[in-house]
Amino acid sequence: MSEFECAENDCPVVIESLTRRFRKNKVALDEVDLKIPKGSVFGLVGENGAGKTTLIKHILGLFKAQSGSVRVFGRDPVKEPEKVLADIGYLSEDRDLPDWMRVRELMLFQKAFYPKWDDKYAEELLETFDLDPATKVKNLSRGQRAQAGLLVALAHKPPLLLLDEPSSGLDVVVRRHILSAIIRTVADEGRTVLFSSHLLDEVERVADHVAMIHKGKMVHCGPLDEVKASFCRLSIRFAEAVTETPDFPGALFWEGRGRDWSAVCDGDVEAFKQAAAERNAVILEEAVPSLEEMFVARVNATNLEKGRV
Repeated sequence: MSEFECAENDCPVVIESLTRRFRKNKVALDEVDLKIPKGSVFGLVGENGAGKTTLIKHILGLFKAQSGSVRVFGRDPVKEPEKVLADIGYLSEDRDLPDWMRVRELMLFQKAFYPKWDDKYAEELLETFDLDPATKVKNLSRGQRAQAGLLVALAHKPPLLLLDEPSSGLDVVVRRHILSAIIRTVADEGRTVLFSSHLLDEVERVADHVAMIHKGKMVHCGPLDEVKASFCRLSIRFAEAVTETPDFPGALFWEGRGRDWSAVCDGDVEAFKQAAAERNAVILEEAVPSLEEMFVARVNATNLEKGRV
């Protein structure tokens, strides 16, 4: 797993050896270490149920660490919730907003909790999202509801913005609007964004750091450019049809049949090429895999390692 170091005052979120177990001793988080650099767009990726929401709830102070520690702006979010939450904007996957309120009432209600609420910025967001302030929350579409939730999460200009599956159920236009325009703007102003998603293509488009979580365990983490540079996809052609998955050094994941196969590698590509030459196989293409291909490859390797234990 790739790691990076930063001083605590340069990392709004510092998590060390965080473990969480639920009923029947189910491990939701397994010795998770995570540092989120200030001013970054940090993508947390993994399947549904991988532990992304559980991790975010620890950052919010909704769960107390059973083992390990969580620090947000140098504070324990469980012991100092008011100070921590004053600097956080949060949009949950459920968009749990009060249905009976009108959009304007929702804005006024949220404003009462945040002394740094920026009225001008809130009005700009209202116009950007084209929301009718007189409309009741219960009458908003799913996309409008997400935008209203994002508005109240952003209007006090929090140093840290947490988005839990912000694109869940949204059409492609709203997804692109939220992720490309809003998230990037927040990060460019020196604030920090952590967003979880199982849609790896959108993470790859806007994130500059990424963490991959699988069954509660962090399997890869680091700046996106470095993560991508550590993987390689090679397409090869064997001299004769291959009936079993090849076993080459550095290969994490294979796809193919017959003579044509492709592999995602993490490690010594030259050793892979040497193994291919020994099998009279020809390298047809060498490319950078997508984030989704990297994640699948890393999870596959992790599962194989567990199977050998």
